[in-house]
Amino acid sequence: MDSGMIRKYEKAKLYAEQRERINIQSLTVSFDGKNNPHMVELQNGDWNCDCHFFRTRGRCSHTMALEIILDEMVAEPVA
Repeated sequence: MDSGMIRKYEKAKLYAEQRERINIQSLTVSFDGKNNPHMVELQNGDWNCDCHFFRTRGRCSHTMALEIILDEMVAEPVA
């Protein structure tokens, strides 16, 4: 690995440790649910999931799991 790539790798490790620097605006995830696969999307701070529970409650285990994983890296909903 050349010296330029080594410096980029070191910088990437530093960024990964400073999660407050990361603000995810949009994301699409294929979630392998217990019974079926689900598509979960994040757009401008708003979650959407194709599971029945989300359609009736506006929140589900799939979106909550991603909120936990992405702790503090998700943009606030746009008003």
